[in-house]
Amino acid sequence: MEPENLPAAPEPAGAVPIAETVGAAPTAETMSPATDPAPLPETEPDFAPRTDFARLGDKTAAVRREIGKIIVGQTELLELLLTAVLADGHVLLEGVPGVAKTLMAKLLARTLDVPFSRIQFTPDLMPADVLGTAVFRQNTGEFEFRRGPIFSSVVLIDEINRAPAKTQSALFEVMEERTVTQDGTTYTMQEPFLVLATQNPIEQEGTYRLPEAQLDRFLFKLAVGYPSTAEEVQILQGHHAGFGGTDLSAVRPVLSAADLHELRQQVRQQRVEANLLQYIAQLVGQTRAHKALYLGASPRASVALLNSAKALAALRGRDFVTPEDIQFLAPSVLRHRIMLTPEREMEGGTPDEIVKQIVQSVEVPR
Repeated sequence: MEPENLPAAPEPAGAVPIAETVGAAPTAETMSPATDPAPLPETEPDFAPRTDFARLGDKTAAVRREIGKIIVGQTELLELLLTAVLADGHVLLEGVPGVAKTLMAKLLARTLDVPFSRIQFTPDLMPADVLGTAVFRQNTGEFEFRRGPIFSSVVLIDEINRAPAKTQSALFEVMEERTVTQDGTTYTMQEPFLVLATQNPIEQEGTYRLPEAQLDRFLFKLAVGYPSTAEEVQILQGHHAGFGGTDLSAVRPVLSAADLHELRQQVRQQRVEANLLQYIAQLVGQTRAHKALYLGASPRASVALLNSAKALAALRGRDFVTPEDIQFLAPSVLRHRIMLTPEREMEGGTPDEIVKQIVQSVEVPR
């Protein structure tokens, strides 16, 4: 016997039917004012960047595209070069002949809408050939300073280790202080000022060892290696198809001096935690205590590691520095600032191996 259909109990006045409330999102009608939660503030997530790097990303991506018209591969090298540009530092490119050291520097210079000059260093080069010299003007009866090729925004010094120490010393002041003092007058370089130098690590005839004080003025020393097999095949295909020339006119400037000044200002405002500053100091300090090193890195290396880490973080779209940024840049910043002991050199040790040992031995901040 089926149960009789009983009439539904009358609902209290003002009640809402159960079918409309169960499983439904609370609304202003279903919740009493006493139980309503306070409205959440409209804030961005914690992981959202506090600085807008969209413009920086667009400009650097345009530089990569322009250089990619000529250069095959070398992705990491280009990232480090862009890091140096944003960090306002000079770069020493070292590699065997034929790996596009000079070409890469020239292409990078072409993407910047700033003055460019190239100096080929030779054993007979004199400081006046780099800095400039005073010329006597008969019509005025006075000497006039004629500026040398160093007075440019991007200066490519090819085969820098071919000039003797006297000529190398002419670069000390201008690379560090961005000024040239000649005949008692100081001339200030225009911004930006970037030195890109190349050298061959294997050739000894007609070359000179760069002074440690000059090496310390380079933000990075970058090792330019061979391309991979796939990249070399791509190079050969381009040459075979008739597109293998180095027509630099295809590369256009995409970054002006004003743009670069603005991007560098963003980089300087990057956030760096106090424990990362301690981490940088510990890494550099270990180079002065390592038993395999005769010469450790100076405080200038610590500043270089900090500034380049801030630039790399911005290049990768972050407004904060991570330990991974510091570890990635440590070899480029330190390899030319340390000197192995004679015993370690005879054993076949390299600066990169020592830097790797130091990075692995120092505790990473959390």
